[in-house]
Formats: sequence, structure tokens, C-alpha cells
Amino acid sequence: MIPVPHAPAPTAAPAAPTALREPVLPGPPAPRPHADDAPSDRFLAIIPRDFARRHLLVSRGIHQGAERLWIAPTTSPAAVHNVGVRLAAPVEPTPADPDAIAAEIDHRYGLAIPAASRDSAPHPADAGAHPDAHLDALIARADTDLLSTSGKAPVVRLVDALLFEALGRGASDVHIQPLADRTLIRYRVDGVLHDVRSIPPALTLAVASRVKVMGRMDVAERRLAQDGRATVGLGADGTRRAVDLRISSFPTSYGERIVLRLLDPARAAHLLDFASLGMPAAAERLYLARAARSSGILLVAGPTGSGKTTTLYATLRWVAADGGAATGPRARGQNILTIEDPIEYELSTVGLAVSQAQVNARKGVTFATGLRHLLRQDPDVIMVGEIRDAETAHVAIQASLTGHLVLSTIHTNDAVGAVPRLIDLGVEPYLIAASLSATLAQRLVRIVHPPCAGRGCTGCLDSGYRGRRGVFELFLVDDPLRDLIAKAAPATSLASLASSRGMRTLADEVRRLVAEGVTTDAECARVLQGVE
Repeated sequence: MIPVPHAPAPTAAPAAPTALREPVLPGPPAPRPHADDAPSDRFLAIIPRDFARRHLLVSRGIHQGAERLWIAPTTSPAAVHNVGVRLAAPVEPTPADPDAIAAEIDHRYGLAIPAASRDSAPHPADAGAHPDAHLDALIARADTDLLSTSGKAPVVRLVDALLFEALGRGASDVHIQPLADRTLIRYRVDGVLHDVRSIPPALTLAVASRVKVMGRMDVAERRLAQDGRATVGLGADGTRRAVDLRISSFPTSYGERIVLRLLDPARAAHLLDFASLGMPAAAERLYLARAARSSGILLVAGPTGSGKTTTLYATLRWVAADGGAATGPRARGQNILTIEDPIEYELSTVGLAVSQAQVNARKGVTFATGLRHLLRQDPDVIMVGEIRDAETAHVAIQASLTGHLVLSTIHTNDAVGAVPRLIDLGVEPYLIAASLSATLAQRLVRIVHPPCAGRGCTGCLDSGYRGRRGVFELFLVDDPLRDLIAKAAPATSLASLASSRGMRTLADEVRRLVAEGVTTDAECARVLQGVE
């Protein structure tokens, strides 16, 4: 029997009014907790998150005086029994899906953070006057498997708390930015940076050192920029998942600035299903028809953070599955290889037999050299993380002309802009005309947060938005367009002809979402900066 912390382990049948019912193992599929089954405040206050996570049990509210619990098939009856003892109330366990229980625990305990601490950063003067109080508030919320507080130093627990909170909010990046009077903590959520809190300057060096230790970086070197990588765990036993961290440090006048990129596999469920990208049905059908071809080059265009790599991963997933073989000329069992900088998600974790390689400039592995080596590996499909220089562009074009399907990204504002960009990189127009199959430009548009109707609330960090949706512009290269490309026609001529042949622009798609009430004019203007 494993007692709840601070709860006496019963040696006999409990005197407290605890009615334990033997849990029944669920038959597939197990039910999943939902929003109507909110835990009781008493459960969240008394039962530690670490205990709930370890035993996979969570309250689903009180009914007729009994504490109802979601439990997993592996939950020990002794743990359920001890919850009843600790709460001094009867308990009614109901089996549920273990992964959903773990997610529910993280979500519900995260919502239990005091509003004043969760939603605003302390004033610098307050932070300096009472650093311990603010630090303790953060550490108190760090009680999870990633952040088990047992035996950890306060600064370690603080960093763990920040990471856990960022993951709970769905942040893609954590910024630790030292200023003259404080160090600002910012999370990038849905592509926008939010100031969430500040810590006193006295902690800046310790926090930076802790992060650098995690990333196996040189702690003593504070004058040069460094890069590191780490992996942290969330959950335990069968529910445990690994989260990769990409860490960058950069010296500034007030100390080292740290940025952590969070690569959480829980946010990569869309890699399993191309349809989850949200591409309009007509554009999806045409795009996948080009992805099913055995050769040619397929480019995804857009600025940093617009979801280009995610689209390529989902495309590879589709090509490797039955969908690619069913609609295209190729048979199943293809050799798919990638060269990336960096590898953002391990595709093997979503069932793909894909060999992924990473750029390593120190060892002479660039996109161009890596691509040359991949061509000796008998590939059918090649993904190049980005076409950013002339050598990579030429090798990619040649590979697409010699019987390989090449997927890559390129930094242009719209789909048509990929053509003049390749010409600027020194590729002959006739080679572009012969090899380019299609270009997909995309953006990620924040969508209105329904619970607050876009007015702003704690759930959306007072932004009025929660979540994002892709908007796409598909430029299909056909014979008339190939003639124009071969003649090095200007982008305006290409865009005009493509529009006359049915291409819907990014602006068309964003305006449609505004009309449907999915997003706002302000978000439309933000996303379409630089697009004519």
C-alpha cells in the first residue's frame, strides 16, 4: 500500500466514511474525461499532483457526498482507498483512458494556479523586495514527473516550473530575457510572444547556468553564443513522454539571453493525418496529386514559424502510407530520407520508416553536401529542410529531374515568389520550368477564443485568441505557366495567369475566415504583412 504524502497508511479497515468499490477494468474503448467532470476543489487542494500522476487517478467531482474518480486499469485499489481516507469521504472509481487521465491531471492542476500569480508578472520592485515569495509560488506549481521537487535545488525547481507551465499553455518557445532591473520570462503561444512574469536580477545567472547545464553547454563561457539540446520527461511508466528542448544562449549587456524551443510530441498529432492541417478540400486534392508523383520538386513557402516543416512532415506521412500509393503511380515500400536543420520531430515515433539526418556545419554536413550523400542511398523521396543557397538549389533541382520526388521549404512571401527566388539563387529558368511541380504558400492564423468571444481572458492570456489554423495558397505549375517561367516572366505575370486558372491567394483565404467569424481583421492584417 502506497500512502498519499502526509496521509497515515491505514492498518485496518478505515474508520472514516470511505466506501471503496473494487474498480472494474475497462473494456475497449475506455471512456475519456471531459469538461463536465471538473475535479472538486477539495481534491485539488489535498491530493498532490505527483501522487495523482503516479497512480493515474483524478477527481470528476462530488455526487451525493461521494468523490467520483477517474482511474486507469493500472491504478492500485490501495491508492484509491487512501484518497478516500485523505478526503474523509466515500469514493466512486470509474475506469477511463490512461493517457486522457494524465492529460486531465496536468490540465486541472494547471488551472488551479492562483490567478494573480498565473496571469500577471510582478512589478520589478515587488520582485526584488520579495523574491522568495514569488519563487515559492512558482516552485509550488512544479510538482509533476518532469518536475518532481524531491531533492532539487530551488533554481532547478524554478526552471522546471517554467518549462512545465509553458508546456501546459502550449507554448512553442520560452524566452529568458535579462533587462536592467529584472529578467523577463516570455512564452510564444500561437506565434505571438506573451510576457508572463519576471524574476529578480539576482536569479538571472543561476537560471541561465541551470539551462546551460541541461543543454550540456559550457557554463563558464558567457561571452559567446552557444547552442544545446536536452530532453525532459513528462509522466511516468506507460504514460511518460519525452519533450525535446533546443536551447540557444546569446550574450547581452545585462547577461545571457536564453531561448528554449519546445518540441512536444503531444502537439504532433496532426502528423498522423494530413486532413488535420485544415487545407481546403479542393486544394488538398490537387496538392496530394502532385505529392503522389514520382519526380519533381514540391516547395512549401512562408516565413519562419508558418508551419512549413509540419506540412512537409504530414506530406511524408501521407506519401509513406496507403494514400500515396493508392492515388499515385508508385508502389508501396519507398525509401524516404531527410536532411534537416534541426530534426524537429522523430518521424519514427509516428510509425514512419524514414531515415532522418541533421545538418552539422562543424563536420562539413550542409544541406548541399548532405543531399549529395542522400542521392547515393537509393532514395525515392527526399526532404530537404530548406533551400537557402545556390548549391542546395542546384542539387535539389537536379535530383528532381533524375527521378526523385524532392520536398523542401523556401522563404518567400507567396507561392509565386518561389520562382524569382530560385532564379536569384542562380537556377536557370528552363530548369525551374522543367522541375517545379507546385509551390504551397501558407500562414498560421490565430482563431478567436470562443469562451470569451475574443474579448480576452485568462485562458487565452488576454489575447482574445486560442489556437491557430492554416491558410494556404497553391501554385500549380502546368504547361502555360512553364512557358512563362522558362521565359523568366515577372512574378506579377505568373500570379495573374495562375489566378485566372483558379488559384486562391492567401488574402482570399484569410478574408473567407474573417467572414466566417473564425478570425479577425486585425489578425488578417498581422498575418498578411508583406503580401500584396
